[in-house]
Amino acid sequence: MAQPSPFLQGFELHKVPLDGVGIHYAVAGDGPAILLLHGHPQTHVVWRKIAPALVAAGYRVIAPDLRGYGDSDAPASDARHMPYSKRVMARDQIALLDALGVAKAHVIGHDRGGRVAHRMALDHPARVTSLTLLDIAPTATMYARTDKEFATRYFWWFFLIQPADLPERMIGADPAYFLRRHINGQVKTSGAVSETVFAEYLRCYDDPATIHAICEDYRAAASIDLDHDAADATHTVMAPVLALWGRDGVVGQLYDVVATWQEKARDVRGLALPCGHAIPEECPEILLEQVLSHIAGLDAGAA
Repeated sequence: MAQPSPFLQGFELHKVPLDGVGIHYAVAGDGPAILLLHGHPQTHVVWRKIAPALVAAGYRVIAPDLRGYGDSDAPASDARHMPYSKRVMARDQIALLDALGVAKAHVIGHDRGGRVAHRMALDHPARVTSLTLLDIAPTATMYARTDKEFATRYFWWFFLIQPADLPERMIGADPAYFLRRHINGQVKTSGAVSETVFAEYLRCYDDPATIHAICEDYRAAASIDLDHDAADATHTVMAPVLALWGRDGVVGQLYDVVATWQEKARDVRGLALPCGHAIPEECPEILLEQVLSHIAGLDAGAA
């Protein structure tokens, strides 16, 4: 049964079984579809400052919790981490669009959600009208160019991939401490994440199944996802790409973000925003302006 969202004004919350995995999502509006994919350690609540405005602009907005995150199910994994590969996580989103009768969508992905969005655009190009990627460079590029500075500043890329159950036990000893240190380290805008929102993130994070799923997401990124990326090294994203990054964050300081995505896509433009990593929470007004400009005029044939 649908429930009103306490965080996304005007949205309803649903949960739908998709190939045996329950995907929780918020939805509102009519018009061309926009799919919002959050990152780690957030949930769909990260979009609370922009999602209602996208509805007001005339769009049907769908904001799921990725598998393993939020109130979506955390299915069992395997030795290859395939259930948490971005290919499988992208299939969840295609199945969700199918369940909602959506043929194509503008896909906006932040952090891990951006990596799922990238895989959607490669594996299901007919379903992606446009792609907006927030504060990421391609996974394979970031691993290939790893140096001491990146490994130090993004230590969790190397901590979370350690064999189970080392990171799970260490995070599980004090999830609130780990979550707060992680968020505070990435957010550069005071007050961007209220205590109420932090409590909501912690409600979901303070679950051993979620912590394990998050580790599996990162383990997949360092293994099976790289295999998939290597196999698709000559494939190009055909959807127009908007790459946005935080001026005060690690990604924009260590990479030429536009150049990295020009290696992967045919049509890329980008801009640094005056914030840290959590663009939807730190810089929602500029993000909204950039997204609406990017997707304007691209909806012919979308449903």
